Amino acid sequence: MIERLVHVGNVVIDLVMNVPALPVRGGDMLAHSSQVTAGGGYNVMTAARRQGLPVTYAGAHGTGPFGDLARRQLAEAGIDIAQPATAGVDTGFDVALVDAQGERTFATSLGAEARLERQDLDAVPVGPSDAVYVSGYGLVYPSNGPAIAGWLGGLPDRTLVVTDPGPLVSDIPEPVRDAVLKRTDWWSANLREAQTLTGQSDPVRAAEALSERTGRSGVLVRIGPDGAVVKERGRPAVVVPGFPVAQVDANGAGDAHVGVFIAGLAHGLSPVEAVRRANAAAAIAVTRSGPATAPTAAETDEFLAAARALR
Repeated sequence: MIERLVHVGNVVIDLVMNVPALPVRGGDMLAHSSQVTAGGGYNVMTAARRQGLPVTYAGAHGTGPFGDLARRQLAEAGIDIAQPATAGVDTGFDVALVDAQGERTFATSLGAEARLERQDLDAVPVGPSDAVYVSGYGLVYPSNGPAIAGWLGGLPDRTLVVTDPGPLVSDIPEPVRDAVLKRTDWWSANLREAQTLTGQSDPVRAAEALSERTGRSGVLVRIGPDGAVVKERGRPAVVVPGFPVAQVDANGAGDAHVGVFIAGLAHGLSPVEAVRRANAAAAIAVTRSGPATAPTAAETDEFLAAARALR
């Protein structure tokens, strides 16, 4: 039984601007709204926490205004912080441009979150009743990647490890990626990321190819509004349909999906049932503006009940 999620990814600050369209090269664009908020790994953690799963952030965070904001929002969300602040460097940030179709484009400036060391992770007690979340963003960083890959190998065998490779999947050093794949129980990627790793454009075939490279339970391939493919080890792939909604902002939808999937497993759901719940949460998230838009457990229950009533 999973009692806690330990997140070893990265909390950054999102500078989000909603724009009519991306500016042309050398041009400018007036945003019609904006916000400054914790993002990155914060989105996954709040998604799981809103489903009732206790969460600990074991990544690094800095000393400065962005670090202060990150810690304040983590505390407000009920998320424990395992590491002391890194002296002399602030938490990093990204600029997220969200266009009229709800698609987002990022540019990121790294900070303290990219300086996680093996000794930092070794100081965090993790047991067999914990789940660990790994972000591909962190695996790209020269310090974090080898530290996380080595640390994962020493975890208890029953500790559930979930990895989301993220859009920088092709930049993860091969030794780090292979070590993490070997210890990952569930590898959760969107279709573009799965295609990058397998060369397969069909999501079912991509999931099947990925499942041969992970050492443990299975693979998720998220296919946007069409839902997700679940490939459990030793079982045929299953397409779990999504829920049609009017998309407002896709920022954070994948984070909501993986966070709610982990919480579903923690609450005893089968992988297919957990993915259906995650599909519902992602559908709710894209109807809201902002990065950390995952629903509460009650909101997810209500959405699923309404969807069943329409069958």
